[in-house]
Parts: sequence; C-alpha cells; structure tokens
Amino acid sequence: MTAPTPNIRPEADTVWMGPLPAVEDRGLARPRIGIAGISIESSTFSPHISGDEAFTIREGADLLGYYPFLDEGRELREAAEWVPIHHGRSLPGGAVAPATYLRMKDAIVRGIRAEIAAGGPFDGFFFDIHGAMSVVGMQDAEGDLAAAVRAELGEDVLVSTSMDLHGNVSEVLRDALDLLTCYRMAPHEDWMNTKERAVWNLLARLRGPHGSDPLRRRPYKAWVPVPVLLPGEKTSTRLEPARGIYAQVPDVEELDGVVDAAIWVGYAWADEPRNMAIVMVTGDDRAVIAREAERLARQYWDARADFVFVGPTATLGEALDRALAPEAARPYVISDSGDNPTAGGAGDVSWTLGELLARPELAEPRLVVVHASVFDAAAVAQAVAVGVGATVTLEVGGRVDPGPRGPVPLSGEVFSITEGDPDAGTQVVIRSGSVHAIVTERRKPFHHLDDFRMLGVDPETADIVIVKIGYLEPELYDLAADWTLALTPGGVDQDLLRLGHHRLAPGVFPFDTDGVPALTAHVSRRGEELPA
Repeated sequence: MTAPTPNIRPEADTVWMGPLPAVEDRGLARPRIGIAGISIESSTFSPHISGDEAFTIREGADLLGYYPFLDEGRELREAAEWVPIHHGRSLPGGAVAPATYLRMKDAIVRGIRAEIAAGGPFDGFFFDIHGAMSVVGMQDAEGDLAAAVRAELGEDVLVSTSMDLHGNVSEVLRDALDLLTCYRMAPHEDWMNTKERAVWNLLARLRGPHGSDPLRRRPYKAWVPVPVLLPGEKTSTRLEPARGIYAQVPDVEELDGVVDAAIWVGYAWADEPRNMAIVMVTGDDRAVIAREAERLARQYWDARADFVFVGPTATLGEALDRALAPEAARPYVISDSGDNPTAGGAGDVSWTLGELLARPELAEPRLVVVHASVFDAAAVAQAVAVGVGATVTLEVGGRVDPGPRGPVPLSGEVFSITEGDPDAGTQVVIRSGSVHAIVTERRKPFHHLDDFRMLGVDPETADIVIVKIGYLEPELYDLAADWTLALTPGGVDQDLLRLGHHRLAPGVFPFDTDGVPALTAHVSRRGEELPA
C-alpha cells in the first residue's frame, strides 16, 4: 500500500519530532544535504506499465516545498543547507517502463554531479523512496538506484532513507545506505512523519560528536530477513498481531545505543527474490541492535499464521448479498480489492462493474449503489460528447487489464461530468438502474468523501459504496456502517497463491510452509563488516 496521492500535502503546521540535539564538538552545525528519490509501488502481476505520464516530477524549490517540516522558519530547514535535486512520485501501478526509470535515474545522478561541481561535496543525503518499485527487466530497482547514488556521492556521505513498510530491503539497498526507516502504521497515517524522522535522524548524527568522522558517524545496521510475504490487508496495525509487534518499535528505538528500528512487511504483488519481511535496527551498540532485531524478527515469524484480514472477507457475490439484505446497515462499503490502484492494480478491471450490472435487484433505480471506479479515457470522451442527462451506451474498462471479463457494456444516463481533477482528469458518472458507475479519464484512487461529492454523489446517503481499495482509509472506515473486503480478481489479488509467484527466495511463507529460518542478524557498517 502507498501514501496519499502526489497532490496531497499535510497541513503546514504539522510537526512530529522534537527539537534537534545541540551541535557537539566535531559535529556539523550546518551540513550540506541533498534530496532525491523515486517513489512507486509496482505490481508485476498487472499488465499496466508506468511510463512518464505516471510520475509527478519535483525539483528545486518545488521539491523542498513538498516536505512541511522543511518550511521556512522550521528548525530542520535552518539546520542544514538543503539541495533538492530530483524526485519522481507516482500512484502505484504496474512495473515502470525502463526508459522512464533511466530518465529519472539519470536526472538524479547528473543532478548530484552538477551540485557537487558547483557547491562542493555533500555531508548528508535524504534518499526518499517507496521501496516496492519494479522496473521491467530488473530484479532490484531501488538497489540499482541506491548503488548509483552512492557511487556519485562517494563513501563519506551519510545517506538516510524513508520507506513504506510495504517496501523491500535487499542486501544491495542495505549496503548502499546508512540510516533506513519505514512507516509504523497501516493505513499509512504516519507517512510524512516517517520522512521527518529520517531527516531528523540524519541531522542528529551529523550534529553529534562523530559528525565530521565519515566512518564513526555511520551507525551499525542489524538486518534480519524474515521469509514471510503477506498482503497489506493481512498486516494492518489496526489489529493483532501487527498492532502488538509494531507497538514495540518505538520502545526499541528508545533503548541506549539505538538510533532507529523498523519492520518491513514487504510487497506481496511483485515476484522478485527481495520480496519478504525485513527487520532492521540501527545504532551504535552492536549487541543491543542485533538482539532487538532478532527478537522482533522471531515475533514476526512466530505470528506468521496468525495474521488475518483486517475486515470480514467474502466473494463479491457474498458481499453483495450481505449489503443488499434488508437488515444491512447503510452505507455498506465493499472493497473491490483485486484491482486496488493504491496497491498496484491497473484500475481498469471491469469485472466487478459487470457483476453489479448483472444483479437483477439493481436493474431499477431503487437504491444508490456507487462503484469507484474504472478508468477509460475513450468511454469518458463518449459520455462527454452526449452530455449530462443523455443516455449513452459504452464499453467500459478491460483495456489495460482485461481480467476475467474484458470491456463491459454499460448503458445508462450521464449523471454528471466533472473536469479538471489533477489525478483523474475528466470524470463521469453513468447511472444504470441503481448503479452509479464512476469512469475516469486517468487512474485515481477514491479515499476521501470529497472524491465522491465533487461528482454529485453523496456517499453518506448511498446504500452501497464499492471502492477499489484494500483496507479502508480513515474517511471510508468512518463512513462504513458495515463493510466487507471482497476477494476480487486483478493484479493485486489478495489470494497470493493463485497469482503464480515463481522467483521468490526459497522458504517464503505461505508459499513454503516447511522452512525454518535462522533469523540471525547481519550486522554491518559501511567501511567495516563484523559478525553479529
């Protein structure tokens, strides 16, 4: 799962971390720090390809302004000379086109080189990534990018990274970086807080007593791979066992000799050897970080069979039966989880829409049933051409990811046309009987009630709201009088065993239920490597 869409920025007065420590002897009072990265979550099981059009590119002041904790007047802003270089951010989708990745990688590498030539070497670097990027033809895209960044920066620069907990930490990525952390909440309400923590940790190390010592300012990293790969909908921190395990992470961070602790669930919908859970604890006390990393890893492994879906699950037909029952609480929310665009689904699988249109109970306008959404630029153009109030017959969706059905015939009234959405472009609502089908020009997640209201649809008075999502984001969670996670087909199918993974590392649960991992910490620090 990923953070909110590229156009969302938290309120500027939001601050999570406390004051920075004072600058100590030999610490750096105002280090020079660069910023760059690429952020996307990519399903290798989706036929969608994420090209140039998928990414919002930020450079210079635009990139610096993306982080509220680096606003003018903030302590973190004043604590360093910030050099924002290049960042690409996309909604989740399919694997990235190689040419698109190479253009962004080249912009980052060339930008680092140019800034070093113009202003001298960096002391630190904020490497802002997601961690689940797949690129067509590559096995470890973030590892490749991190290695290229490290090669350009040189060995002395302290690099801190912020990641999604559904990212992957390969050995290559681990070895290229110094400080790694990830979200501690799913849903990811702490996404910007995590970025601030990564920057705070970077500055604190550079201000410390070893700030000018390129080796000693690097913390040790205790890295433990845990061969478990589960979908995010089974590892929400809203419920056990994830809630209890993740609740210990801040406590570990507070121990003497520890800088940060993190648990990565891994990304379930890519088929690469790096995809599995990872525990990492960083700090200066090698014994403590190894002990705590192994303890958290053992807890995660021991709980592997206890992770359950965050809500009640069913087939779509069963979910609709529940929602249509006379006693059902309203609005009833159904997750159309298999084509969730915020997990990497193509967003145009039309199977669920076809099932709705085939339900005889929904043939008449007796109820308000909202489906969000299918993206199909051609269908949107046809609806716009006839206008609001007209009747239109379309074939919708199934063009990128045909799924089990392909394009679905849809006949109905053009209920509304809304232009100018920064993500979706033009959006139309087609009403066919009880079904209000939202069709968008471009891919868009529907996480907020205003996403519906702007289309003339009130989700609070609807009978049934069906959203392409997994676990419900906070506003949808609050909206739902009751809900079901429907196990629908698509590129992010919740039934991992039917997707066909074949390149994972040996012994990964639930694909292999017989393995018994060592769960021994690999402890290292760039410049030296020692046994745990």
